[in-house]
Amino acid sequence: MKNSFKDLKMEEMLVKRDELRKKYFDLRFQMVVGHVENPLEKRNLRRQIARIETRIAEAQRSGVAKKE
Repeated sequence: MKNSFKDLKMEEMLVKRDELRKKYFDLRFQMVVGHVENPLEKRNLRRQIARIETRIAEAQRSGVAKKE
């Protein structure tokens, strides 16, 4: 399930990134304890975090290019 972050504003992307990181952190603890229903969710969260990080970096680069 791909999430599209193209329509989010910068502030919304930063909030979403923090939410995904917290969810990933909690999932890692659950995996250590052994109470995980879907172990593939960890991979999906990592990929979503990477996608949103990429969008944030692109937005920051385009913002820097516009200021120059």
